Formats: sequence, structure tokens, C-alpha cells
Amino acid sequence: MDREFNVDRKIIHCDCDCFYAAVEMRDNPALRGIPLAVGGRADQRGVVATCNYEARAFGVHSAMSTARALALCPDLVVVSGSMEKYREVSARIMAIYADYTRVIEPLSLDEAYLDVTGTERCQGSATRMAEEIRRRVFDEVGIRVSAGVAPNKFLAKIASDWNKPDGLFVLRPEQVEAFVQALAVKKLHGVGAKTAEKLEHMGVHNCADLREQGAAVLISRFGRFGQRLWELAWGQDDRPVRTSRERKSVSVEHTYSQDLPDLEACLEQLPSLLESLAGRYGRLSRPADIAGAVVKLKFHDFSQTTVEQATRVQAALAPDIVLYERLVREAFGRGCRPVRLLGVGYRLNEHSDSAQPDQLALF
Repeated sequence: MDREFNVDRKIIHCDCDCFYAAVEMRDNPALRGIPLAVGGRADQRGVVATCNYEARAFGVHSAMSTARALALCPDLVVVSGSMEKYREVSARIMAIYADYTRVIEPLSLDEAYLDVTGTERCQGSATRMAEEIRRRVFDEVGIRVSAGVAPNKFLAKIASDWNKPDGLFVLRPEQVEAFVQALAVKKLHGVGAKTAEKLEHMGVHNCADLREQGAAVLISRFGRFGQRLWELAWGQDDRPVRTSRERKSVSVEHTYSQDLPDLEACLEQLPSLLESLAGRYGRLSRPADIAGAVVKLKFHDFSQTTVEQATRVQAALAPDIVLYERLVREAFGRGCRPVRLLGVGYRLNEHSDSAQPDQLALF
């Protein structure tokens, strides 16, 4: 494998800290310094869209049910928020990014990659650009941004999370090798709790350990994802920063620590998954019309099946639970075995100029 990477690239990953909550605290000083969440009401089975760091100290996190969040933090203040306001704030932030490069890949309203390779601003220094961007966003918009600077997207995203909140971490080409070797595997994109546990049993704790396993072993244990693990273990990521990405689908899935024994157990998990799906759809920077509903089941023996039904759904509506229940029944009937993973999703049409959805209504 070619272990070299393009050291000439300069990628900045910018991520607004607890974005929705930050906007609310900016606009209402009374909300500062107290546990705050933006999301739906507990009596309407709402979920948390995001929360501030005071709330996170109690274990509250996004996609958690509001009822559970209030149980963990009885003093939590929950506000419904305004998607229109968040989109306006996001547009102002993206406009600042555009002063530094035209090569911008928004991942959501509050997160984006910037390729500043060859940019002449700040004498071509990506570090100085990131510092200036962070300062300008706070001074002009009132929002804190954490940023990571690195030679590729994978490392830039890791770096932006390194000194959160309100931090900057710069990973220079000559620092990459030592940094990646020591990087914990749980930090790698795609490594969830189950994969981390499997790697732990293999004696793999960091990327240096991954390298010792060898590509063949990782591929045999993890399939196609094993190849990706091998690449990340060497800091490899050749993906370009894409100024336009046509998203074909959006989905959420969950692997359960204990298999769901029967159809009823699967149906019981459906409402929370659909709430998370609605939230993820609402976070898209350019939501598209929904063209179909998808259900994925992975049985305890790792066999899996997917059921899809074309359907026209108004963008602002929450998922149709009756439709998804029918798809789950069909999928389960193909195996009639305990289920280890359950997923739900939307198939999307091409982006249109139709009205944008109100994410908080989805919650």
C-alpha cells in the first residue's frame, strides 16, 4: 500500500459548538450558564436536537428523548427553537467561509470543510486563516467555532474535535505520522461501540496496533470496512472537498447490545428511530424531497435484508409510522430470527427549490 499522502493540501474543518443552543444563548443571555437543550416537548415524545455543554455534563446528548434528558437533568431548560433563524445564521457563517475559498463542502448547517490549498489570504497560511475565520464568526455572528487544520479531510475533522469547545488544532504534515500512530481507534469515523469492542478483543487500541494487524486480517474480520480501517491507520484520505454533493438517501440505524428477540421488540424500537431520522433529515444543509421509505434489518447471524417503498412525502412531515411498521413486518418476515441491527431511512429526490423543512417541527 502507498503510505504517502498529499502534504500540499490544506484542509480546514469548521464546526460550530452546540450550534442551535449557541444561537439561543446568543439571543437570550438568560439561557447562558444553565443546562439548555433545543428540541421537542417531552409530552409529545420529542427528542433533543442539540444541547449546551452544561447539559452535556449531566449526560444529555442529541437524539436523546426529551423525557430521558429531563430525567438526567431535572433543571434542563428545553426550547423549541426556530429553524428559519438557524438557517439565516448558518448562511452568514458560510458567507464568511466564502471569503477564504470557493471550495466549501457543507456537511450540515453548522459544519463544513474548506479547501484553502493555494489560497493567498493570510499569506497562504491555513492556520492563520482558521484563526481569522474563528474570530470573525464570533465578532460578526456571535457564534463560537472549533476548527481543525490538516492535510486531508479525515485528519481535519479529527483535529476540529481535539480542543472543543471553542478550540483550534493544527496538524502539520511532519506531525501526522506520530499523531496517527497514537490515535485511539474509537476516534476513527465509522468505529462504533461494537467495532471498538471487537478491536479491543484483538488487542487493538490505536492506529499503530491496527497497522500491526495487517490489511488482510482487517479485511477478513471487517470486510470492506477493514480496508478503510487500514487506510485510516496510515492517515490516508484522498477524498476531495466537494462543493456540491447530491445526497441520495438519509438514514439512521442502531446495533443493539442484546438482540431484539421478535417482531414486537422491533416495532417497539421504531418510534425512537423515526425521531432520529427526522432529526437527521432536518440537519441536512439542503434537504431534498422524499421519494421513498427504507427499512433495513440485520439478523443475529449477520444476514440482512432491506425493504423499500416509493412514496411521496411532504418535506415538513414527520415519518409515517404506519408505513414503516408495515415495512418492518415485511423485512422481519423474511428471516423470523432475532435482530441485531434495525435501520430506517428516506430515499431522496434531487434537490429542488421547494420550501425548506422546519426541523424543530420534526422533533
